Parts: sequence; structure tokens; C-alpha cells
Amino acid sequence: MRKRCDKISKNNSKISKFAERNEATVATGAKTEKKSMTKKKKIEIGPGEDGIVIRNTGSSYIVRKENGEEVNCRVKGNFRIKGIRTTNPVAVGDHVLVSKAADDADYITSVSTRRNYIIRRASNLSKESHILAANIDIAALVASLRDPETPTTFIDRFLATAEAYGISAMIILNKSDIWDEYDRELAEGLKVLYESIGYKVMEVSAESGVGMEALRGYLSDKITLMAGNSGVGKSTLINKLVPGANLKTGKISDIHHQGMHTTTFSEMVDMPEGGSLIDVPGIRGFGTIDFAEEEVSHYFPEIFRTSKDCKYGNCKHLGEPGCAVKSAVESHYISESRYASYLSIIEEIRNPEKYRKPY
Repeated sequence: MRKRCDKISKNNSKISKFAERNEATVATGAKTEKKSMTKKKKIEIGPGEDGIVIRNTGSSYIVRKENGEEVNCRVKGNFRIKGIRTTNPVAVGDHVLVSKAADDADYITSVSTRRNYIIRRASNLSKESHILAANIDIAALVASLRDPETPTTFIDRFLATAEAYGISAMIILNKSDIWDEYDRELAEGLKVLYESIGYKVMEVSAESGVGMEALRGYLSDKITLMAGNSGVGKSTLINKLVPGANLKTGKISDIHHQGMHTTTFSEMVDMPEGGSLIDVPGIRGFGTIDFAEEEVSHYFPEIFRTSKDCKYGNCKHLGEPGCAVKSAVESHYISESRYASYLSIIEEIRNPEKYRKPY
């Protein structure tokens, strides 16, 4: 019979595996496409200073140095993280070394080993993953029940990814000011479901202010990733939590009742009470990555707990004889929506080209 320690061991192994990949390397030479009689002039780099990445615009990075100075940086040469194919080798929250070059430009020359990070499958087919943030205390998913509706499959994929990378996760149900009676019953049901599994769930309204002080107190002194699908009010929440942040907000499409992207880059903003919030662009789909089929159940705590009673130790809960998980779903001890999310990830692993579906 598998025990809880199996999960801890596997998670530690996964985190250790990725931690080994986090050593940043910088290629100082450029690949030569054609033979040339003239050599490129080498950029001389001076001694480095420690800093933290607070904004990623795609083409450059804003780094706050230890003395509080914020500098616009580029990366030098063919910069990459060992073992990870990613759209962004440097992420907001990274602790980096910044050096001044002879041309007076600032360069990121190395990234310190990350204590954690969270990724999703990138929409850019030339790369495999996109790092949402690094070195965080909480991964908070901002969700809404309408205008737009956040699917439970999207919620579960986010939570499973946080579990896989050993990061505490929570759910923030926003826009409570526009809920009707049905929405309130649904919100209560979601709260009961996810809190029974072990996740913190908070109901708030960025517009009316309901629940905002409690949320502020919970997030203070922590570094929190604020993620969510477009239009859930994530940037509005941050603007209320951090007066003066002035993050751009957008409207909901009248036709599709979905949000339109307003945040175009990732940014860290400091809370007055201490701690920081990392705002990332709205996510339309949350594709998972680096999940092995036999590991997926480990990232659904209630499924993992129940699986110890399965007849076979290698049961994947897909209809095998004596599957305790399938019985628990049929008896409503495990939510059907959670089990459906589990199956969707298994399906994605078997058919990775389907990850673009709007989960």
C-alpha cells in the first residue's frame, strides 16, 4: 500500500530534478553562421550586483538592485536555463546578478537557484513551457462565476500544477457584488469542495470592497502570484490592494462574455503592509507540462489519499478492477468535476496536441 510519504518522496524528487536545472548559464560566444574575416567585438562585463526581477516586458527586464535602484536589463549572449525549454529563461521573482557593460548597458549575467517556480504549457509552439513566476509563497488563482465564468477544469489544472511544484495554492472568488442567488449557492459549494480538500478559498469583490481587508491580511508579508483567466478582475484586485499600482484594467466582451487581455507583461508590485503581488497576463488556457501519467493522481490530494485502498498499487483509476477512486466518485466522496479534471490531464498527456482547448 502506498503511503503519504510516497507522494512526499516523489514531489521532492520532482522539485530536486527541476532545481538541478535552475543553474543559469550564459554563452559568451555567438554561433557563426558564415565565415567572416572580421570578429565581433566582445562586450566587456564588469563586476555584478544582486537584484530581483520585478518586471518582464518580453524584450527586457526591470531589476531592483539591493540598494533600491531599478535598472532596465538585457540578457547577455545565448542565455538559457539548463534542461528547460522555455519562452522566458528569466522570470519575475528571480534573484539575479546584474553587471554593467563597457557600453554602459546593464546585463543579467546569472540567475540564482530558484526555491520554486510555477509553469504552464506555452502557447508558442517553438518552446515547451512558460514560467509564470519564481520564488513565491502562494499561487493565488483569481476566479469568477460569471462575466466570465472560470471553468472548474481550469481551476483544477492550476491547483494540480501548484501541487506538482510544491507551492501552496488558494482560490479567490471575485465579483461577489454581481452574484445572484444561484451564484451564491455555487460559490458556497465551491468553497466547501475546495476547502475540504485543503485549499484556502476567499470570496471578495474588488468593486464593493467586500472581503478585501481579510484578503489583504492573508497576503501580507508573502510573495503571491496572482493568476487567472482574462476578465476575472485580477488587475482591479491588485489596484485595490496596492493603492497607486495603477495596473491597466479592461472590459468584458459583450458578445463572448470573456475578458480581453489588458496585462501584457508580468510585474511585481509591493504591498504597503509588506509582501508583494506578481501580476501576470490573463490566461485563456492552462496546459500542463512535465506530468507523467502515473503521477497525476499525486497532484489531486483527495484522489491520492483514496488511492491507497485500490486493489492494485499501479492503478490509474480509469476503470481497473477494485479501483477505490472510481468507487468514491460513484459514491460522491470525490467530486465528479475533480475526477473529470483528472481525466482531462491524462487525456492531454496521451494526446498533447489537444492542450489548446479552453480549460
